[in-house]
Amino acid sequence: MRFTEEHEAIRNTIAQFIDKEINPYCDQWEKDGIFPAHKLFKKMGDLGLLGIAKPAEYGGMGLDYSYQIVFSEELGRIASGGVSMAIGVQTDMSTPAMAKFGSNYIKEEFLSKAIAGDAVCSIAVSEPHAGSDVANIKTTAVKDGDDYIISGTKMWITNATQADYLCLLANTGGDKPHKSKSLIVVPTNTPGISFSEKLDKLGMRSSDTAQIFFDEVRVPQKNLIGEEGMGFTYQMIQFQEERLYCAAGLLKSMEHCINTTIEYTRERQAFGKPLLDQQVIHFRLAELQTEVEALRALTYDAVEGYINGMEVTLKASMAKLKAGRLVREVTDACLQYWGGMGFMWDNPVSRAYRDQRLSSIGGGADEVMLGIICKKMGTLPRLI
Repeated sequence: MRFTEEHEAIRNTIAQFIDKEINPYCDQWEKDGIFPAHKLFKKMGDLGLLGIAKPAEYGGMGLDYSYQIVFSEELGRIASGGVSMAIGVQTDMSTPAMAKFGSNYIKEEFLSKAIAGDAVCSIAVSEPHAGSDVANIKTTAVKDGDDYIISGTKMWITNATQADYLCLLANTGGDKPHKSKSLIVVPTNTPGISFSEKLDKLGMRSSDTAQIFFDEVRVPQKNLIGEEGMGFTYQMIQFQEERLYCAAGLLKSMEHCINTTIEYTRERQAFGKPLLDQQVIHFRLAELQTEVEALRALTYDAVEGYINGMEVTLKASMAKLKAGRLVREVTDACLQYWGGMGFMWDNPVSRAYRDQRLSSIGGGADEVMLGIICKKMGTLPRLI
């Protein structure tokens, strides 16, 4: 995949924005357990950063997804995984289906505000008993006149307590689990919606995550995204961008861990010489950087296929699987070389260690990715 001057301009813009508007505040946001999403997203919207691959008629740049992936990769420079994840939810998880399948009303009323940074959006799919098992969700949306009445609960919802609206997956009728679901935009100020306290997570501490409860929540049927009964399919398509975002967004995060570890081990003396002089250490860091470059190549290859209209479910799933496993390996290996300092809460590598563990769970667990890969390879056992 070749990058143009326009790609590099986007890369430089987001890099400068992160250095000025995000990283100086990450430590405080981690302590607060939340960051000011509305304020930050508005600044990003004013720069056009929340709609890079979204339609120009609704405020986006109208560029292909290769430009979006440059943005996603640069988000890996953010010093708090919770902030980068929250931005990714806005750009790559809760709005792709609106852009691809939404009506003009959906795009004008909801998508355009998300692109402008005038609204914070969440994706509401997971439930306490249905994380990766999307087909098993229980939340219902029953027709009543021109409305849907929504009942149920959603769990582990990123941006929950600050969200203005949700891209929600619910059962709208039928006994076939893959044909009975629909995506519906639900404003969070609608009567009947309530939230738990912020969930106390292992990592992603700056991201406000909560459970959401729906008690006969009434929304107009015009808030339906695309066709009724197509929600599961739309969500599977939406997952492709989420998984590519995940892979791209971890690249520079891993490189930061490697580079800061190089700096630390070069300065840290042990047994009369720098730790970095130990062959086992500099060989291991070289090996990890090689793995990161291999993941980058796979991710770019999947993106190139995606922008050319190819079916990339296999490669996107491989990239997501590899990213989730590699980031665990990189953070664990690098943390070891920091010794006791690596076990301190505020160490940048220990923060990445906690934050990025989610990568093998969210957006489809490793085991789900393996199942998809096996299916595409034709290696699943045949039922007799």
